[in-house]
Amino acid sequence: MSKPPSGTPAPVDEIHWLSLIAAVAAISAVGIAIGLGLPLLSIIMEKRGIPSTLIGFNSAMAGLASMAAAPFTTKFAHRHGVAPTMLLAILFAATSALGFYYITNFWLWFPLRVVFHGAITVLFILSEFWINATAPPNRRGFVLGIYGTVLSLGFASGPLLFSILGSEGILPFAVGAGVILLAAIPIFLARNESPVLDEKPERHFMRYVFLVPTATAAVFIFGAVESGGLSLFPIFGTRAGFTESQAALLLTVMGIGNFIFQIPLGMLSDHVKDRRTLLSAMTLIGFIGALCLPMLVESWILMALVLLFWGGCVSGLYTVGLSHLGSRLQGADLAAANAAFVFSYAVGTVAGPQVIGAAIDVTGNSGFAWAIAAFFGLYVALSVVRIVLNPKRP
Repeated sequence: MSKPPSGTPAPVDEIHWLSLIAAVAAISAVGIAIGLGLPLLSIIMEKRGIPSTLIGFNSAMAGLASMAAAPFTTKFAHRHGVAPTMLLAILFAATSALGFYYITNFWLWFPLRVVFHGAITVLFILSEFWINATAPPNRRGFVLGIYGTVLSLGFASGPLLFSILGSEGILPFAVGAGVILLAAIPIFLARNESPVLDEKPERHFMRYVFLVPTATAAVFIFGAVESGGLSLFPIFGTRAGFTESQAALLLTVMGIGNFIFQIPLGMLSDHVKDRRTLLSAMTLIGFIGALCLPMLVESWILMALVLLFWGGCVSGLYTVGLSHLGSRLQGADLAAANAAFVFSYAVGTVAGPQVIGAAIDVTGNSGFAWAIAAFFGLYVALSVVRIVLNPKRP
C-alpha cells in the first residue's frame, strides 16, 4: 500500500471526538461573535449619531477583512501549526472585541474591524480544515452536518445574547470576548490531534477557488442568499403586507429550517454517489422556492412552510459543499481550498445584499425573489454543465 504524501493524514474510520469538539468550539465562537457583534456595534454607532451610510461602510469591513485574511491563513498555519495559529487568532479576536468598548474613536473602528474579522476568518478556515481532514470519509457528511448545525446555532445565539445583555457598558463586550476565549480550551487540549501541514499548497490561492467550483460556487450562493435574505427579507415582507412581527417570525422559521436540515442533509450526502447531484437538486428547490415567494404573500402559513424547507436547502449548500470539498482534496491542498471556500463565502456576503437591494430598487418588491432566483439559477446552470463535462468525477 502506498504511503500518503507528507502533510496528508491517514484515512480514519472513526470520529475523533476531541478534534470534533475543538473544531466545534472554534466555529461556535465564530457564530456567536458575529451574531452578537454585528447588531451590537451597529446599535452603538446609531446611538452615537453615525450616519447610516458610514455604519454600512464600517459593517462591510467584515467581508473585506475575510477576503483579505483568507489567502494568508494557510501559509501562516503551515509555518506555525494549525492549533497554535488558531490559539493566536482567538487571542487577537478576544482582544479586539474588548477594544471596541475601550476605543471610542469611530475611525479607529475600521482597523479594529479588520483585526477582529480577520482573526475570526482564520478560526473559520482552520476549524473547517481540521474537521474535514479528520472526518471519516464514510461519515464526513454527518460530521460536517454537526459542524454546520453548531454554526447555525451560534449565529442564532448571538442575537439572543444581544437581546439579553443590551448595548450598555462593558458586559456585552466582555461576554463576547469570554466566549471566544473559552474556545481556546478544547483547541489546546486537542492540539496534538490537529492536522499537520508539512507541505505548502501547490497552486496559487485563486486557483483553488476554481479547482472545485461546484463547492466554492455553492458557498458563494449560500453567503449571498443568507446575508441578502436576512438583511432584506424584512423589507420584502413588510412591503408585501405582513407586520414587522410576522416578517420576523418568518425569518425565524427560515432559521429553524437552516438548523434542523444540516445533519439529515449531511447524512444523505454520505450515501449519494455524486454530491454534485445533491447540490444541484437543492439549488433547484431553492430556485423554485424563490420564484414562488411573490405568489405566497397572501398566506403567512404557506410562506412559512416554503421558507422552512427553503432555509434547509440554503444551509445544505454549505454542509454538502464542504463535504464535497473534503472528498476531493487532502493535506495542504485541502487547507488552501478551505481558505478559498471561506473567501467565496465572504464574497457572497458582500455581493448578496448589494444585488438583491438593487433588484428591489429597480424592479419593485418582487425583485427580492427574482434576484435570489437568479443566484440559484446560475448555480443550477453551472452544476449541470460540470456534471455533463465531468460525469465520472466524484
